[in-house]
Amino acid sequence: MNMQSSVNRNSDMLLNEVYFWTITIVGWKHLLKQDKCKEIILESLYNLVSRKLIKVYGFVLMPNHLHLIWEMLMMNQKEMPDSSFTKFTAHSFKKDLSINHPKVLEVFKSEKYDRQYQFWQRDPLAIKILDKDMLIQKLNYIHLNPLNERWNLVARPEESKWSSANYYETGLDEFNILTHFMDRY
Repeated sequence: MNMQSSVNRNSDMLLNEVYFWTITIVGWKHLLKQDKCKEIILESLYNLVSRKLIKVYGFVLMPNHLHLIWEMLMMNQKEMPDSSFTKFTAHSFKKDLSINHPKVLEVFKSEKYDRQYQFWQRDPLAIKILDKDMLIQKLNYIHLNPLNERWNLVARPEESKWSSANYYETGLDEFNILTHFMDRY
């Protein structure tokens, strides 16, 4: 299978397959700069992991996007867990912003018929992980993302609080959401 055929932009991820998944805040706005929004994301992941709907092998939360290496294990009733994730986080962002930052909330007002606000861009990037080497390459990519000169958020990957890099360095999972990729391979 070539790389092109493993790229999926319409969230048709399959159960029991591992994906490198990237989702971006609409308009590339820096909503995720706020720790509260990062905590909402981690709360959603924790909920899905604790209900055994997903496994998370790696992640990084950036100011305007996030990268996950994850596996969908079971449907969440009639929807895939990635849909549950985006719905929960969007609802929680809206609730928090309406109380604490109503002017920021207005930035995310939508003209679309099916929603009042939109936080996530549609069609996240999903790339099926074909083997352990590809997973390691994507894991290195996400762990180095905060060091990119565009962001310059930390000096070393494990310094990023909002990443799985420290887990892979120390074995400590302070968010209780991670599964080591060697458990899969």
